[in-house]
Amino acid sequence: MDLYVTPESLKEKAHYWLGKIEPFNQHRMLLNKAKSALLVIDMQQFFLQPTSPTFTCGGLAILPTVRQLIHAFRAANRPVIYTCHVHHPDRIDAGIMGWWWQGMCTEGSEESKVHSDITPLPNEKVVFKHRYSAFYNTDLEIVLRSLKIEDLVVAGLMTNLCCESTARDAFYRDYRVFFLADGTGSVNEEMHLASLLNLAFGFAYVTVTNEILQWL
Repeated sequence: MDLYVTPESLKEKAHYWLGKIEPFNQHRMLLNKAKSALLVIDMQQFFLQPTSPTFTCGGLAILPTVRQLIHAFRAANRPVIYTCHVHHPDRIDAGIMGWWWQGMCTEGSEESKVHSDITPLPNEKVVFKHRYSAFYNTDLEIVLRSLKIEDLVVAGLMTNLCCESTARDAFYRDYRVFFLADGTGSVNEEMHLASLLNLAFGFAYVTVTNEILQWL
């Protein structure tokens, strides 16, 4: 698989992507630090191992950036919430997902774990989900409401599946969504850019990590 982005080219690529969507990325927002949380979606070995059938090359490119974001949110004493996409070993929760995808991430397996570079702290919430959206049949909304979160920064994998689905569901629930062009990744540039365009048009303010860091 060709790498559409690397850690070295990420900054330049993100600048290009923002330029492409700029006419539609018109709902610029300023992050309210006191009401913000970082959502790190599915940064699991299942998607980050090059030998995996679901390897997402954009994930390795954004890993250092996501790590930087996590450290910044922790330093600012703001919540970092992780999601992990997992399924029962017998696929009793697979449904149509089991037909759609060849590989499935089994709960409790080594490949289901968050990458060791960004391991959740013991006190950080991990949402286990069985569908693309982190809101679907999980307790994420309860946690966000209890924490009085209004601004949600979205990072992780894949841009066009779980990240986009979660961002859309967050918008439906009246959260202000900050979607990171340089903090989300997919399997190719076309899918990544298409999601950035769609989200900017109707659901989120698409931005970059450095801008978020300025507000923390």
